[in-house]
Amino acid sequence: QVQLVESGGGLVQAGGSLRLSCAASGRTVSSYAMGWFRQAPGKEREFVAALTWSDGNTLYADSSVKDRFTISRDIAKNTLYLQMNNLKPEDTAVYYCAAGDGTIWRGATGYGYWGQGTQVTVST
Repeated sequence: QVQLVESGGGLVQAGGSLRLSCAASGRTVSSYAMGWFRQAPGKEREFVAALTWSDGNTLYADSSVKDRFTISRDIAKNTLYLQMNNLKPEDTAVYYCAAGDGTIWRGATGYGYWGQGTQVTVST
């Protein structure tokens, strides 16, 4: 079992920045892929970014995310991060951390472990 706890969400003005953290505990995640998803009200959960824990290989949802967000990990702290810059109102959502086997998946079904989510609200 892997437990994931997100933090770092909040209210920020458009153009601002936030850094989300996801602390992993329990089973080692060294062979896992870990990622961030988000879900806005009335919308389906969507992929944001992911990486493979062993080598840090990354995948982003699209160029808009890649240009503004950075996914990273601290191996010593067993913590996944999502640095979000130049935030836009359309980034408003609950952000979820997820962990799965060593393959990066864009689909949520590829991840078996989920955090409780952290709210990010971007105001105009």
